[in-house]
Amino acid sequence: MSILNISINEISTFYLVGFPDMESAHIWISIPICLLYTVAILGNCTILFFIKSEPSLHEPMYYFLSMLALSDLGLSISSLPTMLKVFLFNSPEISPNVCFAQQFFIHEFSAMESSVLLIMSFDRFIAICNPLRYSSILTSARVLQIGLAFALKNVLLILPFPVTLKHLRYCKKNLLSHSYCLHQDVMKLACSDNKVNVIYGLFVALSGILDITFIFLSYALILRAVLGIASQKERLKVLSTCVSHICAVLIFYVPVISLSVIYRFAKRSSPITKILMADIFLLVPPVMNPIIYCVKSQQIRNVILEKLCQKQN
Repeated sequence: MSILNISINEISTFYLVGFPDMESAHIWISIPICLLYTVAILGNCTILFFIKSEPSLHEPMYYFLSMLALSDLGLSISSLPTMLKVFLFNSPEISPNVCFAQQFFIHEFSAMESSVLLIMSFDRFIAICNPLRYSSILTSARVLQIGLAFALKNVLLILPFPVTLKHLRYCKKNLLSHSYCLHQDVMKLACSDNKVNVIYGLFVALSGILDITFIFLSYALILRAVLGIASQKERLKVLSTCVSHICAVLIFYVPVISLSVIYRFAKRSSPITKILMADIFLLVPPVMNPIIYCVKSQQIRNVILEKLCQKQN
């Protein structure tokens, strides 16, 4: 990409990168990317539609699943415009304000997905360890309150990102590392002091570490409760109710942890590897979560099959 990365005056445009030195192949790369976005948007909209329209799915577990689908949908829609611009239309330019807005929504929905996965682990903990009080603890009103509380928490947590980025000066570098805007990527371009951004970014990362720590603790307590069940058949039956959530946690956190390890311990690794891992983090969870829950959740699968059979008749 023949774009100058240095300027004397304060810059007014950032440039996004697809895959370096592969610009001629961007049109072909856009095909699987468009396909993944289509599957992600249709899959999550399908989940939301059936949970809303089917009374048998009006339960806490599926309300939390709808929150996960909303997070995945928001994550996909937030990154879609610039990904298509770069790969499909070969247009890498983006204004700073649009970039700041995009990174806010990407980080916001990422944080929301992490929070929802944490809430779902608590849901599984209560359902397995205290099943008799499950319906009294997780009422519809309480589920709504929990969802709104975490959504507000994440908005307040991520809101300082665009605000602090807006107050930085950008006068030397203008070439970003991905085909979408991220806080840590944008702040590195600043020619003014960005210590506040670095410190606050670490604080936000710590909140994500707390989420996965509490998820781990929830499953440690679940495993202890399951091991107390005498029948092996009953143990497997109880654990099978957690499989979908465990898969969702792995799909979300493995790319994040892998990317952190690459940046920390493999600094000389190919830029393509880093870009690919970042794209996997952004694209794969919204695609795979609806598939996993449709395949592993018999109740959702039965509802979808029933609706399809009604249409055919």
